Amino acid sequence: MGSFFSKGFNPDTDVGDLNGKVIIVTGGNTGIGYATIQHLARHGAKVYMAARSEEKAKAAIEKLNKEGLGPRNGEVIWLELDLSDPRKVKKSAEAFLEKEKRLDCLINNAAMLVAPYAKTVDDIQDIMMINHIGHFVLTMTLLPLLKETAKEPGSDVRVVTVSSNAINMLSKGVRFRNRDDFNNELAKSVFPGMARYALSKLANALFAKELQKKLDEEKVPILCLSLHPGAVKTERSVEFASNLSMFLRTLLKAAQSLFFIPTEQGSYASVFAAVAPTVRAEPEKYKGAYLTPPGVISKPSKDAENPELAKELWDTTESLLKEIGVEVQSV
Repeated sequence: MGSFFSKGFNPDTDVGDLNGKVIIVTGGNTGIGYATIQHLARHGAKVYMAARSEEKAKAAIEKLNKEGLGPRNGEVIWLELDLSDPRKVKKSAEAFLEKEKRLDCLINNAAMLVAPYAKTVDDIQDIMMINHIGHFVLTMTLLPLLKETAKEPGSDVRVVTVSSNAINMLSKGVRFRNRDDFNNELAKSVFPGMARYALSKLANALFAKELQKKLDEEKVPILCLSLHPGAVKTERSVEFASNLSMFLRTLLKAAQSLFFIPTEQGSYASVFAAVAPTVRAEPEKYKGAYLTPPGVISKPSKDAENPELAKELWDTTESLLKEIGVEVQSV
């Protein structure tokens, strides 16, 4: 681990005993989520791998167990989660609430990457539904348990949402006023698919900011953070490269070999945000913060720090969910 990243934070040595803590990580059967779960379980946490495919999740859990969950031997459990349907998301969260009496951390990690423009059955573009709305429903359904856990003496409850520095590629004037804004194809962008991904990641950063604001107003001691994991070479990034033209594929593969970091290190910012002791030791510093690897407080785009845009996103998300017929509890 003698990399640049490990000089500032190393999960192997800089995370305490997580025995007794319950954590949910969305996604996790591959990539950054998998490495995040591995670090947390090896420090003793009970981690729920929230994923759609039971087959893939259980294969990943078997692999984790074979690789070893020591030295503190936590536990990894599959939680069914289909982020493309907010009704199913709510049911999954409610199923979790029936199983557990505490939740110390929720890591909203799963994400749809660059893909052709498409909409879900609810007439909302799929990348916004999966990356933002699905996680919104999950978080809000689990929030009462997060709040209850936060009341316990010595508790350290956090909500971590994985965003991306891709948000910096968006042009000015992005809005979240209505369904049309959520369905923006961004067709005039140089790379529309990446721009739509960036739009969903902007929503992630704004969601974390607004949730922190609302919890602060209630004086609830839950910390909300968003982060950029770094340019990470994962199985999915390799798969993404295979869908590009030969020229772009060659450029991306060259960039991956020169500048992308390994998947394990790509999880450092997530682990730092979720359980690093220094975050709880300085809560006012980290409330609503946007981190870059391994745990550096950074400035995202101006839009990502716009409180009016964050409120607009939140209000429209609630309105769309009402139209769909999904009720979520307010903060």
